[in-house]
Amino acid sequence: MLNNLGSYYGPDITFLGVEPLDLQQPQENPDVVILGAPLDCGTSHRPGTRFGPAAIRQSCYLPHNGIRRSLALGVDPLTELRVYDAGDVPCQPGDLARSIRRIEGAVRRVTALGAIPVILGGDHTIALPDMRAVASHHGFGRVAVVHFDAHADTGDIEDGPLYGHGKPMRQLIECGAVRGDRFLQIGLRGYYPEPETLAWMADQGMRSYEMSEVTSRGLDACLDEALALAQDDCEGVFLSVDVDVVDPGHAPGTGTPEPGGLTSRQLLDAVRRVAYETPVLGVEVVEVSPPYDHSEITAYLGNRVVLEALAGIARRRDATDGTSWDPRTPLLERPLPPHPGTTGEAHD
Repeated sequence: MLNNLGSYYGPDITFLGVEPLDLQQPQENPDVVILGAPLDCGTSHRPGTRFGPAAIRQSCYLPHNGIRRSLALGVDPLTELRVYDAGDVPCQPGDLARSIRRIEGAVRRVTALGAIPVILGGDHTIALPDMRAVASHHGFGRVAVVHFDAHADTGDIEDGPLYGHGKPMRQLIECGAVRGDRFLQIGLRGYYPEPETLAWMADQGMRSYEMSEVTSRGLDACLDEALALAQDDCEGVFLSVDVDVVDPGHAPGTGTPEPGGLTSRQLLDAVRRVAYETPVLGVEVVEVSPPYDHSEITAYLGNRVVLEALAGIARRRDATDGTSWDPRTPLLERPLPPHPGTTGEAHD
């Protein structure tokens, strides 16, 4: 069943107060549909990401009124785009295969509406149904992937269970949904994967920017190269963000923290660039684990990653008159949205 159940865990809310959508009987014509995938039975270390979608939806100090104007981009993505929230996909704890089928079915329904799916995880196992559904709509091999993560998630499917958050990227490439030579990974670090898996990744033509390269060359230079490659011979980009790409000092609420990652500022700037500079076909934000969070630091970051992606998509659509966004433009000279609204009063 794919009926809108609202939030599967916690209060029945939508992302920052946007309108709900029933995927069984959609009456609207959405640009973006938000889905929750409250799954954590694919984790290899600390669980808790089943509570991630609810945390991402509500972690904000401003009113949940469906209005959020971006100071950086001068747009309000929640009003300029037709954004709806279809609630959580019913993920059965302990039944990973059935949950994956349900997630893929829900994402397929979203793409059939002509909308961009934005999936709130959940552990990174959901990348398999998320990207496979998007690729089914746009064509196998026609979707590039920009993947922010501390880990490659390319584990051998013959080692251990069939599904899990350490192997979806290999499964996506091996089933033909995405091309290895259009799979761009940013932020890898630590002590995994092992040489055999690295050799497999090289054979597929994957491009992985490990943190020492990001630090040495600069994140912008790595993104320049990655985004140019992602737009070569593909219909668009699927943006996959695992919050553990960020240093655990900035994002402690995750299942497999790895020291030495990006700052939260770097991630938000990078997500904005991907969404503004490339045609985004789908987005997922995964591995927010509230039980290990502190003062909602990670949940707030996950919420802002979604907003930055939506703002970049909205600003890209606005740039039809040939103008471009320049981050060096002073704040008060940046364009206002067509229908500006208030985000409510915030106090220090």
